[in-house]
Amino acid sequence: MSNPAMSAEMKQRVLDKTWFYDFELPDGSHTRRYEDGALDLIHDTRLRMLDQALGKQWPGGISGRSALDIACHQGYFSVQLARRGFAQVTAVDARADHVADVELITSAIGESRVRAQQCDVHALSTDAVGGPFDLVLCFGLLYHLENPIGALRRAREMCSGLCVVETQVVPNLSGNVDWGSYRYVKPLMGSFGIIDETYETHGMEASVTGICLAPSTEGLIWIMEKVGFKDVTLLPCPDDGYEQLRFGKRVMVSGRI
Repeated sequence: MSNPAMSAEMKQRVLDKTWFYDFELPDGSHTRRYEDGALDLIHDTRLRMLDQALGKQWPGGISGRSALDIACHQGYFSVQLARRGFAQVTAVDARADHVADVELITSAIGESRVRAQQCDVHALSTDAVGGPFDLVLCFGLLYHLENPIGALRRAREMCSGLCVVETQVVPNLSGNVDWGSYRYVKPLMGSFGIIDETYETHGMEASVTGICLAPSTEGLIWIMEKVGFKDVTLLPCPDDGYEQLRFGKRVMVSGRI
């Protein structure tokens, strides 16, 4: 959906910014990106993997369905969901600057199906943002949180159909540990890595608290099942996809309700 009436002032506001994503404006111009677009491949790979999950979940199409984009950043995937046929996309982010970016770019391109709102993931509720939603998207968030399990519980509460999570992961630990006594042993179901972003909270792509718990792939799948998702599936990455997703340093996982 284009916006032929985009003003020169609005176009200049968009072009004056450096964006994380490649947005095409109605006149065919493109946003200036970090590192001259070197990061475009990760977004393209995420989209192709997401499309695979959407096609499997809704083979008859997604027209008229609703979506929630948690930690939407500048709204790139929210816009892509609207363009794929979602009737309503609620884009939420903890940072007011990101919400402003979503409002700017959706106004510039004329995408009225995306509604931006400032909301921390842990404050999500139907009272706060509406829902539940047919699709819940959670890209690039979990590994920036100190309570990723709580975030997955919120995602489950907001979801009535499919949830797709994309995250950086850490190496897994397996085996058994003594649990109170050598006579009582429990198996490890997964692991978390503690990452320090306490000096980076000013960064627009970093944690808002600085304390980060990044899950292992095995731990993420186990937790998603335990908080109530069914058919939790590790999505395959295309052979020409972004290197971190190809080699399992990042993963995309889907779960159904």
